[in-house]
Amino acid sequence: MISVDAVSVEFNGSALFSNITFNINENDRIALMGKNGAGKSTLLKIIAGVNKPTRGKVTAPKDAVIAYLPQHLLTPDTATVFEEASKAFSKINDMKKRIDELNHQLETRTDYESDAYAKIIEEVSELSEKYYSIEEINYDAEIEKTLMGLGFMRSDFTRPTSEFSGGWRMRIELAKILLQKPDLILLDEPTNHLDIESVQWLEDFLKNNAKAVIVISHDKTFVDNLTNRTIEVTMGRIYDYKTNYSHYLQLRKERREQQQKQFDDQAKQIAEIQEFIERFKGTYSKTLQVQSRVKMLEKIEIVEVDEVDSSALNLKFPPAPRSGNYPVIIDGLTKKYGDHTVFADVSLTIARGEKIAFVGKNGEGKSTLVKAIMGEIDFEGKCQLGHGSLIGYFAQNQASLLDGDLTVFETIDQIAQGDIRSKIKDILGAFMFSGDAIDKKVKMLSGGERTRLAMIKLLLQPVNLLILDEPTNHLDIKTKDILKDALKAFDGTLILVSHDRDFLDGLATKVFEFGNKRVREHFEDINGFLRNKKLENLREIERSVAR
Repeated sequence: MISVDAVSVEFNGSALFSNITFNINENDRIALMGKNGAGKSTLLKIIAGVNKPTRGKVTAPKDAVIAYLPQHLLTPDTATVFEEASKAFSKINDMKKRIDELNHQLETRTDYESDAYAKIIEEVSELSEKYYSIEEINYDAEIEKTLMGLGFMRSDFTRPTSEFSGGWRMRIELAKILLQKPDLILLDEPTNHLDIESVQWLEDFLKNNAKAVIVISHDKTFVDNLTNRTIEVTMGRIYDYKTNYSHYLQLRKERREQQQKQFDDQAKQIAEIQEFIERFKGTYSKTLQVQSRVKMLEKIEIVEVDEVDSSALNLKFPPAPRSGNYPVIIDGLTKKYGDHTVFADVSLTIARGEKIAFVGKNGEGKSTLVKAIMGEIDFEGKCQLGHGSLIGYFAQNQASLLDGDLTVFETIDQIAQGDIRSKIKDILGAFMFSGDAIDKKVKMLSGGERTRLAMIKLLLQPVNLLILDEPTNHLDIKTKDILKDALKAFDGTLILVSHDRDFLDGLATKVFEFGNKRVREHFEDINGFLRNKKLENLREIERSVAR
């Protein structure tokens, strides 16, 4: 059992949270929830031992292993993927090396009666007991299984980590954590760089293999499927619910309604007491009663109502100008990079008003096909935009392309034209940029804030074909829901590249699956696709076993 005891964190004299206390037990799958800035990541770092609290402590058994995956981390450039993943077992390898060293000393030394010799025997006995109690496993097979579960191909194992993007290197760090089989796994936004299949694999792995997990995630489906406990950080304290995210939302609503009722009842009681005091404070016969009520007022502890995040995106896309019947027509499209074929002979047609999802493992060509539609890359075959197609494009790296030296206001002011120029502050306010926030430099913004700002740029001109490549990375659950509602109401054509099952649910009505150098069309929503995909994978396994 790991204990968080009376932990407080203060910055410049103001408390982020105070006297937080809870225990983490084996088989706990905890979702750490709360609005942005509530202190979730700070609390995770304190449990990981990366940060120190102002007061209080975290206690764990002597040999407990706590593994932590932060939001932003890069692996070094000195090893291959397989070698880097193998570092998960470095402690075990070091232990074996130390045992061999000590045994060699025992064989070569002759001071059998000395204290030094006795100490060597004691150390080798203690280390051997630990080493031989570790379950014997095939390390290479475990590394291979974990890396492939997280989306790596066997051919990637010998490639240097320097060849991979930040998202893929995060997967290597995640693999190292999972391979260590720690007593507690701490994950801060682990699904941001994973495709749907890898997210499902991670979900199953954590449910079936992890001892205890605490996760911060904006992926509602992942959190719901994985967790059995929810700890909410709000207004400097925590509420601990022994249930998953969806049920927690209902319980939190009931709690706040109860708090509001208590607050209202108390406010009414205070008003009645104050009215009595004002009415009779100069009346001699009522002096004792007035004094009694004054003391009563002084003793009342005011009921606090937990804050509700009332900031909201009033997000609405402009009406889409009418396009031709088929905004995108692709026939016999092939894309190669040197000897590597991304996909071959792809043919598909997207009709006006359709909302479709591109899904599949990373590296199978989803973003590549988007770039072909955008005319950003060369290819073989035909890719034609329909008559009157006006594209609005949100790339994966859209937020990072913003000019860091401009302010939020200047970023929008640069591209706003006509009447819209007089409404820039209103538009920014609708996207939760108000007051001093509009004068912030872009380089000072968080990932979520940059994504929202990039989305505003997309909204400023009417389009009828929206192409969004991973638009929900770094957005919190509430903002994702508001964006999803706006996209549902969008009357143009939508192409979505996303790994977020909850975001795609009820939004995309057709799925194009990328894999094995081809693109397959599925006339069903994301849930139907995933159900059939699981059955297909099971049948494939059965066929392999039969052979």
